Amino acid sequence: MGQHANIAILDCATLPAILLAAHGSVGAQVRNWLAPHMPGARFTRIAVAEGEPLPTPAQFDGYLLPGSEKGVYDDAAWMEPLQGFLLSLRDAQVPLVGICFGHQLMAHTFGGRAQKMDHGMATGVRAFEVDGATLTGHVLHQDQVVERPASATVIGRAPYCANAVLRYDFPALSFQFHPEYTPAFMRDAVGVLEGDALSAAEADAARASLCAVPPADLYADEVARFFAETISVG
Repeated sequence: MGQHANIAILDCATLPAILLAAHGSVGAQVRNWLAPHMPGARFTRIAVAEGEPLPTPAQFDGYLLPGSEKGVYDDAAWMEPLQGFLLSLRDAQVPLVGICFGHQLMAHTFGGRAQKMDHGMATGVRAFEVDGATLTGHVLHQDQVVERPASATVIGRAPYCANAVLRYDFPALSFQFHPEYTPAFMRDAVGVLEGDALSAAEADAARASLCAVPPADLYADEVARFFAETISVG
């Protein structure tokens, strides 16, 4: 079963020191969010953006690709090898879950398109319709998927984000919101972005939206179920 799997978190983020010191790496935050829902699973962080080598696809039972401050259009040395690795996961039918940047890079790699939007940073709490239900989740992005790959079905959307959750016809699932981020992390992230990516008014609006606190286990059962259904562990 997937809950006993060996899962790799492909960490592509290099957050400001103030955020890392208080909250840990993005990989650690993903593990803290999902691990309670996959008892017995082992999670290994691979610091892709820091130059740690990619594994072979069969080295882990499944993979998580979370957020990054980079966009799919950026010229990062690790980006092209990572895209090749994602294609190898698809070809080998190894389960893959993407969050925010991971969602965008997966779409970009598998034949869709992601780009920077002109509405500015989406920051704070937003509502999404996913599989017929409404959920609220933390968001922290300006890029988003604007064209879904032919291999993907849209199962979640928001008024400002038409391709918010994608399910693929191979073992892959991805989404734009951040269930792994805590309210404390979001408040600190808004403070770091204020005066740079966010104006004072935008930062105030983001803080106000954080009064609607998403569940700490948001979408964790769904991701755990995805791994349980797509991973076979002997």
